[in-house]
Amino acid sequence: MKYPTRINRTDKNISYSNRGMTLENELNETNSFYLINNIAVIHKKPTPITITKVDYPSRIEAVIKEGYFKTPSTTDYNGIYKGKYIDFEAKETKSNIFPLSNIHSHQIEHLKKIIEHGGISFLIVRFTSKNKTFLLETKNFIKFLNEEKRKSIPYDFFLENAYQIKDKYNPRIDYLEIIDNLYFKKSKGE
Repeated sequence: MKYPTRINRTDKNISYSNRGMTLENELNETNSFYLINNIAVIHKKPTPITITKVDYPSRIEAVIKEGYFKTPSTTDYNGIYKGKYIDFEAKETKSNIFPLSNIHSHQIEHLKKIIEHGGISFLIVRFTSKNKTFLLETKNFIKFLNEEKRKSIPYDFFLENAYQIKDKYNPRIDYLEIIDNLYFKKSKGE
């Protein structure tokens, strides 16, 4: 019987490029479900990249060799739901805090502008160590930024000020259920 060999954990060539891909993939599947079932039209925004060097061994084997970010990207997702514009950023963290370095100042300003213009904006944050995903409204996120001088948001803040998104079979991350309760719930008299 062959046992796995010990892996050297001090390897400096570890790639972190696919962090957050699990959450992103689940959100993409959820948004596909919304689109197919004519619930909402919400898409992942492409990252604006300018390609500067391409290797063309043949037309079907073109390889991008060099490029740069054309402009800072805003947030991850946008679209429309029940006549309202929706815009949000999605992040994953392995620790029990959400580092504020995970979101850039231009993204925060963008989320604020969405609210100012009557849209709906928020963060979806997954704590992988807790296996919990939350929707944090931008207004509560801004409140934290204005009142706290910390460099991270503790997990307890999410428990008290955000909405847990329960995992489902389909759609997997039904964040629109929370949006319905926050923005579209009718009072009993209506």
